[in-house]
Amino acid sequence: MARVLTGIQSSGRPHLGNILGAIVPAIELINQNQEESFIFIADFHSLTSSKDGELRKQNTLAVAAAWLAFGLDIQRTTFYRQSHIPEVTELTWYLNCFTPFPMLANAHSFKDKSARLADVNAGLFTYPVLMAADILLYSANLVPVGKDQLQHLEMTRDIATTFNRIVDEEILVVPEARISEEVMIIPGTDGQKMSKSYNNYIDIFLPEKELKKNVNSIITDSTPLEEPKDPDTCHVFKLYSLLASQEQTKQMRANYLGGNYGYGHAKKEFMELIMSKYSKEREAFNYFMTHPDEIEKRLYAGEEKAKSVAYELLDRVRRKLGFR
Repeated sequence: MARVLTGIQSSGRPHLGNILGAIVPAIELINQNQEESFIFIADFHSLTSSKDGELRKQNTLAVAAAWLAFGLDIQRTTFYRQSHIPEVTELTWYLNCFTPFPMLANAHSFKDKSARLADVNAGLFTYPVLMAADILLYSANLVPVGKDQLQHLEMTRDIATTFNRIVDEEILVVPEARISEEVMIIPGTDGQKMSKSYNNYIDIFLPEKELKKNVNSIITDSTPLEEPKDPDTCHVFKLYSLLASQEQTKQMRANYLGGNYGYGHAKKEFMELIMSKYSKEREAFNYFMTHPDEIEKRLYAGEEKAKSVAYELLDRVRRKLGFR
């Protein structure tokens, strides 16, 4: 049976891009297949950018609440926090010692910030090795990734292959990438990829008044109300069409092309669509956030399972490297 692994950072509350691009596809994959799955919250990774412990704790709870609110079945997957499995940091050190400097210097996560090296911490530089440890520690066969993350998965494969060759034993499973061509880039309020770092995201879990303000921040052009508008260049329409049915999308397109339909009308419909489509998820999210013990109980169960798998692999690595 193939083992699938995926993770999401705890750098903030999951936004619409995270939900459509990672959470919903992963849950659908789990429900449709018999593959063994591991889903983790990458709270160690968030330390490269945020040093606020209380904020990280709240973000971690929010990420877990979002997964649970969208129906993650913890009986069918191993759901855990990265930081609660200390074996991952030990494996990271071992893998660091098998990873060449030029490989890390060529990583997008480092190169994107290398123009200002004073802002680059060692954690960011070795970020791909921790990611490799996340995957290799659980002998994952398949890792769903977006095209922008493919480089890190290729580095994981290279690190695993190098390790196995040097120790002359196939200890680490070399994972394969699972890339869905159907997964698109979710646009943000400014048309760029939706991202916390760009501050252009839609947070569907906000209270209604704040969510309305969030939706109204979507950037539009200055086409007058009475004139026809191009739906294919409008950020509101693109976001609306990601959530709407074909019939709803067809109707909004007609509204745009027919004129006498303003962007304010479109934003209002988008807001109403979020409220109706995600009413149950919003309610569940709020429940979990006000009952953190319920989250902890579910994470603890997953972490107990993850620890047993992690220890078994790490023990083999320790013995091979002479630490047992």
